[in-house]
Amino acid sequence: MKVQTGARIAVAGAGALGSAAALRLARAGFSVTVFDPAPAGDNASGVAAGMLAPVSEALFDPASRDHLDLMRRARDLWPAFAESLGIEIVRAGVRIEGSEAWRGQVGQRLRDLGLPADETIREDWRIEARPALETLRAAAEAAGARFEARAVESFAPGALRLVDGAVEVFDVLLLATGPGARDGRLAPETTALTPIKGQILRTDATAGDAAVVRGEGVYLAPGEMLAVGATMEAGRDDLSPDASATKALRAAAWALRPDLDLDQAEVEVGVRVTTPDGLPLVGWSAAPGVLLAVGARRNGWLLAPLVAEMVAAYLNGDNPGPDAAAMDARRFEEPESQEADRAGE
Repeated sequence: MKVQTGARIAVAGAGALGSAAALRLARAGFSVTVFDPAPAGDNASGVAAGMLAPVSEALFDPASRDHLDLMRRARDLWPAFAESLGIEIVRAGVRIEGSEAWRGQVGQRLRDLGLPADETIREDWRIEARPALETLRAAAEAAGARFEARAVESFAPGALRLVDGAVEVFDVLLLATGPGARDGRLAPETTALTPIKGQILRTDATAGDAAVVRGEGVYLAPGEMLAVGATMEAGRDDLSPDASATKALRAAAWALRPDLDLDQAEVEVGVRVTTPDGLPLVGWSAAPGVLLAVGARRNGWLLAPLVAEMVAAYLNGDNPGPDAAAMDARRFEEPESQEADRAGE
């Protein structure tokens, strides 16, 4: 499906994927409005540690283990993307710390991935997530995109209904929101998504280098505040801090840095959504006029420039690139459904 430049695009969700796509589309000449009822930055992308870390994800998240090459391609888009926006990429890497036995296990996993078993993973980077999100929004607005603190209720081509009852004219809905998209109401493919609640502790930064420290069951990401993360609470979509769920996180952090004051740490909560294979849904939905960019699991920031380029390609009728099949929005459909849709085309 090709959409004419200048078409009216509604984007549901102002996280990393939605904001990056809004910027890309606004710069391409589309009329873009982003709808998100939450305060700016009050989402999983704003809470995140901002990791651009394909190797660490492949090492420590089983769902990402088979996607290392794809994640590296996504990371490689970041230097040009960040330079165009003035976003700083911290390239100090990820340093592995912990017991000798655990470090040995990580070394073996690195070798299994065809990588040297070094103590520091130099090809993993990070950004400051919340300032980056603010920068993306400002750049999108400068390119002509609008942001509105309202939520999308339903969509049919030409008619976007908002939860306040208003109906506005849009040609396409780009669904890039998280937990609220899972019921299939806006796009049937979203029933494949499940939530993951993540809690991050933030405390005063300590003196040291800029590398992220990765230990057993925890990471320590320096910045304006030290980010200690993160829980992965599958199936939960509430935003309430839960001390019982962060108990193991605190213990793991203290094992690395006993002097950390985590009793007074601020707790930030975000809810991500994931697909069964850990990659987002990107592409046209079976629902008319709905384009999907949702379900990035832990990798919304890492994948944002890649997904934004793919979204633009789908709207322009261009080739979305080598990763389109892996992230096909309809890959979890039953074969009969796909055949029925093709027969009706």
